[in-house]
Amino acid sequence: MTGSIEDIRMQVMWNRLISVVEEQAMTLLRTAFSTSVREAGDLSAGVFDPEGRMLAQAVTGTPGHVNTMAEAVLHFIAEIPRQTMYPGDTYVTNDPWKGTGHLHDITMVSPSFLGDRLVGFFACTAHVVDVGGRGFGADGKSVYEEGIQIPIMKFAERGEVNQTLVSLLRANVREPNQVVGDFYSLAACNDVGHRRLIDMMQEIGLTSLDSLGEFIFSRTRAAMLERIAALPRGTWSSALLTDGYDSPVRLAATVEIGAERVNVDFTGTDGVSRWGINVPIIYTKAYACYALKCVVAPDIPNNWASLDLFTISSPANILNAARPAPVSLRHVIGHMVPDLVLGALAKALPGQILAEGAAALWNIHISVRPEAGQPGRRAEILMFNSGGMGARPGLDGLSATAFPSGVMTMPIEATEQTGPIVVWRKELRPGSGGEGAFRGGLGQTIEIEAAPGHEFDFSAMFDRVSHPAKGRDGGLDGAAGAVTLDDGTRLKPKGWQHVPAGRRLVLQLPGGGGFGDPTQRDAQARAEDQAKGYLAEAGE
Repeated sequence: MTGSIEDIRMQVMWNRLISVVEEQAMTLLRTAFSTSVREAGDLSAGVFDPEGRMLAQAVTGTPGHVNTMAEAVLHFIAEIPRQTMYPGDTYVTNDPWKGTGHLHDITMVSPSFLGDRLVGFFACTAHVVDVGGRGFGADGKSVYEEGIQIPIMKFAERGEVNQTLVSLLRANVREPNQVVGDFYSLAACNDVGHRRLIDMMQEIGLTSLDSLGEFIFSRTRAAMLERIAALPRGTWSSALLTDGYDSPVRLAATVEIGAERVNVDFTGTDGVSRWGINVPIIYTKAYACYALKCVVAPDIPNNWASLDLFTISSPANILNAARPAPVSLRHVIGHMVPDLVLGALAKALPGQILAEGAAALWNIHISVRPEAGQPGRRAEILMFNSGGMGARPGLDGLSATAFPSGVMTMPIEATEQTGPIVVWRKELRPGSGGEGAFRGGLGQTIEIEAAPGHEFDFSAMFDRVSHPAKGRDGGLDGAAGAVTLDDGTRLKPKGWQHVPAGRRLVLQLPGGGGFGDPTQRDAQARAEDQAKGYLAEAGE
């Protein structure tokens, strides 16, 4: 009985720890300056033990941030000696290879002290609107062109902010108030987590997190091993084509399921690109692990022990690009990794894996300015947009839903408030979901124009224009995406481009693939699709 009571006590503390990191994340959501954080939830937050092992993560957050952050904290510990860590410290980096894969993501880590004893770390990550350089796009030829690089360093020591760093930031970015504001929001996020953790430990009478960490890791590891043991043993491979920048890129993966471990190897993937669509291995690993966990153990908490049973290997290629490769749009190729891994798992677990979806977010960075000689204002605007998910075994795909990233759509009202643009249309795209026994999710149609007297350049960050999402088990492919002006002029899916005053940019986002034989679709489901306007009109 004593053991059972102790287990219950530990479980209550585990739940309490999760509530601590949830409050940590909510602080960032409520105080962030950038709409990508405040409106879309493009962030992560978590608590770690003194060795840098992730104990718990906030539910709010993307796999590309959470799972990279789980590894990034180890880099911070390796760079900053323990004897130079003090209460009130906050450390920062945007190093793509030691953080989350590109310069636009800021990762902050703060040590948490109970008295003079280091009991853990808090970490958080968020995407900021600008880091200078060429801006958020694929046009850079090296990371040096893509913005300011911040090595692992102190943002604050003993509570005193590094004003030299703040001055450097202000001198190197286009939106200094937003960017610096987000730095302070990130620091506050960790501070709230620290204060709530210390309150919890003092209330319960804990002097360290050692026993709680052992409970979390042992239970998680045992549960994961049980799930892996239930999988078929063997090796399965898959490949898919993405649009790339100016030529298609082939991605390849081999999934090997062993008795106590699952490995994904990316041998066969195309080499490093000369454009900014390369992916550091830390980001590739984050989304490969996410795909595995979605299938193997979606209900088991995500922490060091659950991630430790998944391993990644790859030669140097576009999914394992070394410094100084350009990596600004690492998310476009990186978001394809789950579909790639799931394609291999579909062979191991036939009939159980969803079809391919739009995958990569259709992010757009807009740089708007007044026409020559006209009054007005400049602004940098970032929108996150989502195509359709692939159909699932037994369920239609979700429309206009960000999978695998999980970020939310930014409201039009919030986007228009940040700069002089008008979003004329943002609606579901009929007929874009692949047919099947279960229909793929629909993409969107989005139409954007600069406000009167203004024009804009935009960075296209799109995929699935030439290579739509494939259906599964007889399901049809989703519709391909398209990028045009309102007069029909076709534009490139990647790279900085111009939209003249008076013209509208039209984005047709891709749909998800269907699942199963279309002739087996339920008649009532077809009738509902027709009634809701989900089907393409005749002749389209």
